[in-house]
Amino acid sequence: MSISAPLDGLKVVDFSQFLAGPYATLRLADLGADVIKIEKSGKGDLSRYLYVSDVLIDGESTIFHAINRGKRSIAVDLKLESDREKVWKLIEDADVVVQNFRPGVIERLGFGADAVRARNPRIVYGSVSGYGGDNDWAALPGQDLLAQARSGIMWLSGAEQHGPVAIGLPVADVLAGAALAQGILALLVRRGITGEGGVVETSLIEAITDLQFELLSTFLNDGRQTPRRPRNNPAHSYLSAPYGVYATADGHIAVAMNDLQDLFACLGINQSLEGLDPFDDRDKIAALLNDHLATQPTSTWIEKMVEADLWAAPVMDWHGLINSGILQKLGMIGDVQRGEQSFHSLLSPLRVDGTRPAALGAAPYLTADAVNWLDTDR
Repeated sequence: MSISAPLDGLKVVDFSQFLAGPYATLRLADLGADVIKIEKSGKGDLSRYLYVSDVLIDGESTIFHAINRGKRSIAVDLKLESDREKVWKLIEDADVVVQNFRPGVIERLGFGADAVRARNPRIVYGSVSGYGGDNDWAALPGQDLLAQARSGIMWLSGAEQHGPVAIGLPVADVLAGAALAQGILALLVRRGITGEGGVVETSLIEAITDLQFELLSTFLNDGRQTPRRPRNNPAHSYLSAPYGVYATADGHIAVAMNDLQDLFACLGINQSLEGLDPFDDRDKIAALLNDHLATQPTSTWIEKMVEADLWAAPVMDWHGLINSGILQKLGMIGDVQRGEQSFHSLLSPLRVDGTRPAALGAAPYLTADAVNWLDTDR
């Protein structure tokens, strides 16, 4: 029995570019939605040209292909009334609209939430910005590194002496896109029950703050004591020893929350813990672990700790992850064809009814749907 994708038949008009908005619509596309990108005539989504390596896929950046797989594209000039009317016809037949301009821009273009819902009251309208609207930061550039800098998160990674440490991937963008997709799906459920559309909004600062909810809640309720990062083997500002990353004879090992007595016994560390507090003395304890773990290879320690049911893992790079076969076993790597070129792509993290839903079509050419862009069929 064939099972249809959960969002099959759902139409999404996507004004967004770069990462946060397109990540949200990628997740919708993977679930079966027909996502139509509204791009600027002549240039399109700027991520088509945002190169992070010298590898191109059919002449465009890998970033663009990673976040726009399986979508359609039309190129328009929103200053032309004829193009604007064509977009309106798409919106009138759509279920979802997504945009991630700075606050006020989409309204000036004439496609703000109020205008769109006046034409299509059942529509679910999703917006993602840098810092939300109607506040002192609203007009600031909504870029991932800048949101990280303002969020406080840079003082949670690294060691005490390192200064602020940025997370080495666009975590605010991805989390904001995921939150937006979640909100869109919630409003679609409500619409299915009541017939009512709605507006869902998020921002980079809200998403990256939510990532810190556990620690920020502690901070807000403990007299607002500034988190103190360890000087050695850092991994978490609020957790006591042995939590951290340690060098071994041939690599690194991550050690999570474990009873120190059990851990020392497993590793063969003949050192009394009497008088040592796991938090106040965590640097001393980490130094003991560091010296001991450096004497043997990672595999030796992992074997001992797995046998003792202690929490530890080897620190792997991307070669190690791919060579482990776990992603292949889970079916998270797909092959996509565009033009004469075939390339690998990471697929959705979800499984629905035992199957991983994925929009396996390639990212669209800028003018891919120019001829039949008002065709309501995929």
